[in-house]
Amino acid sequence: MSDSYSPGELEPAIRRFWKERRADRAESGDGERFYCLSMFPYPSGKLHMGHMRNYTISDVISRYQRMQGRRVLQPMGWDAFGLPAENAAMANGVPPAKWTRDNIEHMRGQLKQLGFAIDWERELATCDPEYYRWNQWFFLRLLERGIAYKKTGTVNWDPVDQTVLANEQVIDGKGWRTGAAVEKREIPMYYLRITDYADELLESLDELEGWPERVRTMQANWIGKSEGAEIAFACGEETIKVFTTRPDTLMGATFMAVAAEHPLAKKAAEGNPELAEFIAECQKGGVSEADIAVQEKKGMDTGLKAVHPLTGDELPVWVANYVLMAYGEGAIMAVPGHDERDFEFANKYGLPIRQVISLPEGREYDDRQWHDDYAAREGRLVNSGAYDGLEWSKGFDAIVADLEKQGAGRARTQFRLRDWGISRQRYWGCPIPIIHCPECGDVPVPDEDLPVVLPEELVPDGSGNPLNRHAEFLETACPKCGAAAKRETDTMDTFVDSSWYFLRYTSPDNHEAMVDERADAWMPVDQYIGGIEHAILHLLYARFWTKLMRDEGLISVGEPFRRLLTQGMVLAETYYREDGSGRKQWFNPADVEVQRDGKGGILSAVLASDGQPVEPGGIEKMAKSKNNGVDPQALVDTYGADTVRLFSMFAAPPEQSLEWSEAGVEGAWRFLKRLHAGVQAHVAAGAAPGKRPEGLEGAARELRTRLHETIGKVGDDMGRRQTFNTAIAAIMEFCNELQRFEADDEPARALVQEAWESVVRLIAPVTPHLAESLWRDLGHEGSVFEAGWPEVDKTALERAAVTVVVQVNGKVRGRVDVAPGADQDSVQAAAMADDNVARHVQDKTVRKVILVPDKLLNIVVG
Repeated sequence: MSDSYSPGELEPAIRRFWKERRADRAESGDGERFYCLSMFPYPSGKLHMGHMRNYTISDVISRYQRMQGRRVLQPMGWDAFGLPAENAAMANGVPPAKWTRDNIEHMRGQLKQLGFAIDWERELATCDPEYYRWNQWFFLRLLERGIAYKKTGTVNWDPVDQTVLANEQVIDGKGWRTGAAVEKREIPMYYLRITDYADELLESLDELEGWPERVRTMQANWIGKSEGAEIAFACGEETIKVFTTRPDTLMGATFMAVAAEHPLAKKAAEGNPELAEFIAECQKGGVSEADIAVQEKKGMDTGLKAVHPLTGDELPVWVANYVLMAYGEGAIMAVPGHDERDFEFANKYGLPIRQVISLPEGREYDDRQWHDDYAAREGRLVNSGAYDGLEWSKGFDAIVADLEKQGAGRARTQFRLRDWGISRQRYWGCPIPIIHCPECGDVPVPDEDLPVVLPEELVPDGSGNPLNRHAEFLETACPKCGAAAKRETDTMDTFVDSSWYFLRYTSPDNHEAMVDERADAWMPVDQYIGGIEHAILHLLYARFWTKLMRDEGLISVGEPFRRLLTQGMVLAETYYREDGSGRKQWFNPADVEVQRDGKGGILSAVLASDGQPVEPGGIEKMAKSKNNGVDPQALVDTYGADTVRLFSMFAAPPEQSLEWSEAGVEGAWRFLKRLHAGVQAHVAAGAAPGKRPEGLEGAARELRTRLHETIGKVGDDMGRRQTFNTAIAAIMEFCNELQRFEADDEPARALVQEAWESVVRLIAPVTPHLAESLWRDLGHEGSVFEAGWPEVDKTALERAAVTVVVQVNGKVRGRVDVAPGADQDSVQAAAMADDNVARHVQDKTVRKVILVPDKLLNIVVG
C-alpha cells in the first residue's frame, strides 16, 4: 500500500503483473464471446491523440465486456503497406521496410505503456509475407471465379517521375512532387467485380442496426442504385449507347458528348489534327469526379451526327472534357435544359437549350441563367410532342416503352459503384501473383510458389516503380512452359490488406490456410471502432471481401461488423503569427502562455520563448499543418496512462469531437489522486468486515441506495448506451458522497468497504492500472478484472421514503418526504403540513393539482 499516488511506479508494476498472468490473451472455449476491434493504425512513427482516443474507447469496451464474464478478443496489427512509407523512404534514403518496422517497434511500445488489454500473440503486419501470401492466394481464387479480371483503365500519369499518381496526389492538375502537368493514360490493370455484389451490399445495409444511420446512408449513396434507361443513338455505322436516369427528358437532348478516350472520338481525330490536339489536351489533368466537377468545361465538335431514336433529328457529337470513359458508357445524351453541366457547356458553345419539363406556376424558364429547380424530378412534359402533358414519371415510363418497341432502348438499373481497381503501380505493396510469358500470356503463380515475396531492400527515388529495374524480382520462368518470363510489378491496393485483417486475427498461427474454424467462432466483430473518414471505402470493401470469402466457403458470416462506433475528432486551440507576405507561422499551444478571463476567454497570448504576442486561430482538429498536436507520450510521462485515458473518455461522448484541455487533464489527475487517497484512508482505518452490510439506517441506508443506483447507471452507460463520459461523471459524483460519509460503526464500515470495492470495479475499464492496485489494497489477491462487474442489489433500491419537490404556481416552495408511490392526496396532505407551502396556498382557491409520482407536486392556485 502506498500513501501517495505515483503512476510512474504503480503502472509498470501492474503491467508486469498482467504480462506474467497472460491476462490479455483471448481464450478459446465455451461461453459467450466478444470481439472488440479498433481499426488498425498506419505505422507513422508515434501515436497521436486520435490514436489514443480510439484505442482507449476500444479498451474500455473490451475490459467492461471481460468483467461481464465474456471471453474477449482485442487484437492489434499494422496497416503497413502504402505510399507514405515510399515518400518517407525518398525523403530519408532508407528502404520503406526499415522505416516501417522501426515505427512499428516504437508504436508497439507506446501502446503497451498505455495499458491496453491487447492480445499481442495475434499481432500482424500487412507487410509480412505470412500475411500477404493469403492476399495472393485469394486473388488467384477470385481470378478462377472471374471475380478478378484484367482490363484497360485510365490513370493519372506523371511524365517526369514516370509513375501513376493517386487522385489525392494530383493538385491543380499537376503532380504533387514534380509539379509536372499530369496526363491521363490507359494501362492494363486488375479489377474486382464488386458491382456483382452491388444489390446485396445495398440490401444488407438494413441488417446493420448497430451502425450509425449516417454511415449506412453514405454507403447507400456511394453504391448509388438508380433506375433509368439504356438508349442507343445511331451514328453512321456505329452506335452510341448512353445510360440516363432521366429518359423523361429525352426530347430535350440537343447534342451528344463523348469522352476523349471514346472509340468514336479517336476515329474522328484520325483526319482532324485540331481534334487530335484537343483530345491530347484532355489527357492531361486528374481523372477523379471531383477534378472534373470543378474544371472549366471544354469541348470540340467531331463533325459526326447521331440520330435521335424518337424524332429522327440529327444531333452533333462533341468531345467534352467533363465526360469520363471510366463511368457508364463514356458518352451522354446532353440535355442542357435540365442538366447543369450540359447547360454550362451549351451556353459556352452556342448549342440549343430546350425546356421539356414544366416549372412551378409563375416561374419562367431562362436559358441564360441556371436554376436548381430545372433539374428537379417534378412537373409535366412540355415541348415533347406526343408526351406533352404527362406527369414526369408517367413520361419516363411512356418514353421507355416506346424505345423498347423500336429496339432503341430498355429500362435498366445502374449503380454509381464501379468495379474496384486493385492494381497500383507502386513498389511498397503486396505483389500481384501473375507472370507474363511471351508464349503463354498472363500465367497465375502456382499456389506452391506463394508467397511472391517483395524485396525489402529497395529505396524508391521517384523515377517509377523500382521493381521494374530489379532483375532478381522481375526475371523468372513461366510456370507453364518454362520459358523466360517477367513478373507483374504492379502491387495491390492497400485496401485489400485492410479488407480482411480482422478475419486473420482469429487464425493468426495457421500457416496452411487463410482462416480456419476459429473465424466462425469469433466472427462477426461485435464492436468496431474507427474514424468517420473510413465510412465508405474501407467499410464497403471489408463488407465485399467478407462476402467473397463466404462464397468461397472459407467463412459463414456475410457481414463483418455487428456494431460500429465512429469516434469524433480531437480538437485543440491554434496560435499563429503572420509575416510580411501574409503567410502564417503556427505555434504549438504548449509553447504559448495564455491569460484568460473568468469565463475562459483569451485575454492575451504570447510565445514563451520571446514574450511576443501571437494570434489565436480558433479551435481546430489536431494536425501537423496547424502545429496544434499534443503528444500523448509526454502526457503519460507526466501524469501516467490512467489520467490520459480518463480525460479522453470523460471530456466528450465518443461520437463527438473532443476539445483538448490542459485543465481537463489536471482535473482527471486530481480525481485519481482523491480516489487513491480515499481508498488508502479507508484501509488505514483498519480491516473492514467483508460481508454485505446489514441493519443500515438513515444516511448509511441512503448511501447504499445511491451506490446501487450508480452501479446500475454506470453499467447501462458503458454497455448499452456507450456514453462513457456520463458513466464517469456518475462515479465521480458518488465518490464525492462516499468521501463525505462518516463510518462510525461496523455496519457502516462494511458499507464503505462494499462501496470502495464497487467504485474500483466500475472505474477499472477506464483506469485499469490504478483499479488493479486499489483492488489489492482492499484485500484481494486476484485481478480486479477477474472479480467481475458489481451486481445491483435490488433490495438496496427500495427507499423507505422519497423526496418530492412541491411547487405553488410553478415555483418551488418546499420539499416533503413521502412513501414511494404515494398517491396525490397523501402527497398533497404532506405538502400542506409544510409551513412555507401552506403560507403560499392559504386564502387562495386551489384550481389544479399535478403530481409527477415520487418527484414533483405542483399546486395551482388563483
